[in-house]
Amino acid sequence: MSPQQKALILLEKQGNFKVGSRSIPTPGTGQLLVKVYSAALNPVDYKIQVDGIFVTHYPAVLGVDIAGIVEELGEGVENFREGDKVLAHGNFYMIDQGAFQQYTLAVATFTAKIPSSQSFDSAATVPLGVDTAVAGLYGKHLGAGITPPWAKIVNDHEPKKPIVILGGSSSVGSYTIQLARLSGFYPIITTASPSNEDLVKDYGATHFFDRHLSASQLMVAINKVTDSPIRIVYDAISLPETQSVGWGLLAQNGILVLTLPALVKEDEGKGRKAVHTIGSPHLPHNNQELFRSSWGMIEKWLLEGIIQPNNREILPNGLEGIIGGLERMRMEQVSGTKLVAHPQETK
Repeated sequence: MSPQQKALILLEKQGNFKVGSRSIPTPGTGQLLVKVYSAALNPVDYKIQVDGIFVTHYPAVLGVDIAGIVEELGEGVENFREGDKVLAHGNFYMIDQGAFQQYTLAVATFTAKIPSSQSFDSAATVPLGVDTAVAGLYGKHLGAGITPPWAKIVNDHEPKKPIVILGGSSSVGSYTIQLARLSGFYPIITTASPSNEDLVKDYGATHFFDRHLSASQLMVAINKVTDSPIRIVYDAISLPETQSVGWGLLAQNGILVLTLPALVKEDEGKGRKAVHTIGSPHLPHNNQELFRSSWGMIEKWLLEGIIQPNNREILPNGLEGIIGGLERMRMEQVSGTKLVAHPQETK
């Protein structure tokens, strides 16, 4: 009998979560077996359970934000060794690659070493947030398509361009702010709750506005900050009301980057475009070369403090605590903080 582990299992579509046992998987070519010490939660996790979206095969193990220790190497893996502390972007489409279990398989290409300055908990807040920011800013088809900062030398003489990021205190919003700073945008304008003003400014936002401002109020406020046209709005929330605000801010031929499907439509002949970005490096139609390049930078970014992980709250009771954490997220009871579970503490 194969060695067993504990996992948080979604037994059926729109069903209930249950902590159960399943076999510890064996890494294949290009994969690592990771003992998961920290797994972060994301809104997509409760949306899969409640709405029955994305996942088609059950039972399933959800979660994509992984931090832990390499236990075993698959064939062809050269840049890691057993005992390395790593973070990785999991894959809820494959039960052996979900984060909400004690051992998971990680694709080496989308894995990075954790610098000694970072904990498992801090590292676990990075993968999906950074990948969604990367896809939305730099993706050619599912993003704004700007040149990544690691692929060019930032010229101090280039004219500074503004960017607006709606929902800057969210995980995706926070990493988008940080990458916008790295890409040389100015001003970096963001919205959030007033209680998160200091947080988003710590991430690199140059100007903060209350997320409750109407589109017209926000436009007036932004016009006092910059007279340059807003060509990129990244809506990290992407609810109907925020999409409407972002669309209203956008200049002619601008791009509204969304994390959910677009609900806005062009009816004024301005040539504006709304794109639904997807932060998964595992999907074949997504720009996997872009993700390979960005994952090659993550250890350096963390080591040098270029990327600052999210604030976090540790959930009790190991995998069992994820259930209540997802419910809190669904009820909008979490703000400016990433929830993190410790699978090894499951009783």
